[in-house]
Amino acid sequence: MHIAIEPSILYFGTPVVLLSTENEDGTFNLAPLSSAWALGHTVVLGLGSDGQSAHNLTRRPDLVINLPSPDLWPAVERLAPLTGRHPVPPTKAAGCRYEPDKFGAAGLHPEPSDTVRPPRVAECPLQLEARAAQVRPDATGTFLVVEAQVRKVHADPALTVPGTDHINPAAWTPLIYNFRHYFGLGPELGHSYRTQTPATVVSGCS
Repeated sequence: MHIAIEPSILYFGTPVVLLSTENEDGTFNLAPLSSAWALGHTVVLGLGSDGQSAHNLTRRPDLVINLPSPDLWPAVERLAPLTGRHPVPPTKAAGCRYEPDKFGAAGLHPEPSDTVRPPRVAECPLQLEARAAQVRPDATGTFLVVEAQVRKVHADPALTVPGTDHINPAAWTPLIYNFRHYFGLGPELGHSYRTQTPATVVSGCS
């Protein structure tokens, strides 16, 4: 049996992204996003059309897609009520306030990128330097859909399979935003036949 429901949001579980972009004055904005997915080397982002990130990407296409680990959720939540827009747009949620120094407010640290101007977030174990190839409104006009071409990937060595360019799925746990609650991943259940990384070795008594 199923019941028909009308949820106010459909964040049914996606990785959190910290998006760094360049402001008009050459400083940098940092914003949490809850809508991101990858297709090949393209990452598709969904963001509010009135935010500073949207404002920046329609004018300056460079960005960094920083993927935080679960232990960084308090820093992500410190960013949640902040905006780089001044004055604060009326579409922002109640309690949202202007903050020009997002890195400082979150307790995070910028580090230089190699191929784009916005900095990476030093604390994030995965960082994708990218450039927005297409920025367009969604069907409702409320959000922007950004197709970003990844130019360079930085990974914490502890997350990689030694001697390869593969991320070890047993070592990497993204921070998941699930119906406005933060989660990590549970234990591995299995793997796809298309995987190029070795299966997780589980030791125990038989």
